[in-house]
Amino acid sequence: MAARHIPREGETRIPSGCAIAGIMDRSGARHDGTDILKSIALMHDRSNGLGGGFAAYGIYPDYADLYAFHIMYESREARAATEAYLEHYYLCEKQERVPTEDHPAIKNPPDIWRYFMAPHPMRLAASGLDEAEYTMRHVFHINGAVDGAFVASSGKNMGVFKGVGYPEDIGEFYRIADYDAWAWTAHGRFPTNTPGWWGGAHPFTLLNWSIVHNGEISSYDANRRYVEQFGYDCELQTDTEVITYLFDLLARRHGLSQEMAAHIMAAPSWRAIDAMAPENAAFETALRTVYASALVNGPFSIILGSEEGLLALNDRLKLRALMAAEKGPVVYLASEQAAIQVVCPDAENVRSIEGGVPFVVQLDAVARRKQEEAAENRAVRDWPLEHEVGVQPRRRREA
Repeated sequence: MAARHIPREGETRIPSGCAIAGIMDRSGARHDGTDILKSIALMHDRSNGLGGGFAAYGIYPDYADLYAFHIMYESREARAATEAYLEHYYLCEKQERVPTEDHPAIKNPPDIWRYFMAPHPMRLAASGLDEAEYTMRHVFHINGAVDGAFVASSGKNMGVFKGVGYPEDIGEFYRIADYDAWAWTAHGRFPTNTPGWWGGAHPFTLLNWSIVHNGEISSYDANRRYVEQFGYDCELQTDTEVITYLFDLLARRHGLSQEMAAHIMAAPSWRAIDAMAPENAAFETALRTVYASALVNGPFSIILGSEEGLLALNDRLKLRALMAAEKGPVVYLASEQAAIQVVCPDAENVRSIEGGVPFVVQLDAVARRKQEEAAENRAVRDWPLEHEVGVQPRRRREA
C-alpha cells in the first residue's frame, strides 16, 4: 500500500495567509519606504502574488492642503471621461502619471495617474456639503459610473500604491523607496473568497482612511447593508472595503473617536456585558443596540491609517496574529515578530496586540492637541455657574 500523502504547507488553502505591517514615527519625522518593503517582503510566503500594496502618509508636503487622487485607468476613454468629470467639480493644480518602473513580475498594469486638486468653490457651495462629503461622493461616482476607472486613494498628503503581484514586487514597481512618509502600512494578499485585481488589492481607502486586513469578515453582508443605507457603495469585490467605510461613518460622520469606532466593531460579547457593573453594562448594551450592524465578526487583524496615526485591532478571540514593538519614537506592527526584527533588531517592548482592544499610535502633535482639548473641556465643565455671562451670583443663605 502506498504511503498516505500528507499535504505540505502551500498545498492547502491557508485563509490566514495574508501579511500586514505598519511603521510610524510619532514625532512626524519622515522615512523612506525601504524598511516597510523589507518588513513585508520577509512575509513573502503568506502571500500568493495576487495582491500587494502600501499606504504612505506625509508624502506630498508641497500639496498638503489638496486632495491627492491616485486613479487607475484601463483605457484612454476612461481617462478622458474621468478628467472631464474632475475638471467640472475640482480645480486641479497638478496632474501626472505616478512614477513606475518596469518589473518582470508585474504584468499588464493599468495607466496610473495622480491629481492634486481642491473642490471647485462654487460647486462645493452649491452642493451644501463639506469638503470631505463632497469628495467622497465624487469618488463613488467615478468608481461606479466610469467604466475602466478606479480611484485607489483620495486623501490629503497621502497615497496608496497597490496592484496584482507580491508586495515586494509592487513596491519596486511603484518605487516606494523614493517616497518619505511618517507612516507606512503594507499588505500581502492570500485571497480567500474574492478575485485578485488591481483595484481589489489592499490597502482600501476613502479620503484619509486606509485599511490593511488579514482574515475574513463573516458579517460582511450585514455590515455592507448597514453602510449602504448611508450612501456607501460596496463594489470592490472584497469584504475588506466595508471596514474602511465603517470607520468613516462612525468617526467622521457620527463624530466618535477612532478608539470608540474600533470598540463598536469589536464589541464585548453579551456574556461579558452581563458580567459588568450595571452602569458599564448599560453603556455597552446601548452601543450594541444602536450599532448592532456595525459589529464585525470573523477572524481579523487590521491596521487603520489616518491623518492622526495608526490604529491596530484584532477580533475579540484574537484569531489572527498581530505584533507590536517600539524603538524611540518609531512604532512597528506586523503579522510576524520576525518582520519587525528584520528592520529593527533591537526593538523594545515587543508584544502581541490584545484581542478586541484597539492599539492606538498617534502623532505627538495630535496627542498634545487632544490633551489640550480635554483640559479645556474639563475647565468649561468645572467653571462655576456664576461666572457665566448674565447669571447673577448666588446669595448665601442667612444663618
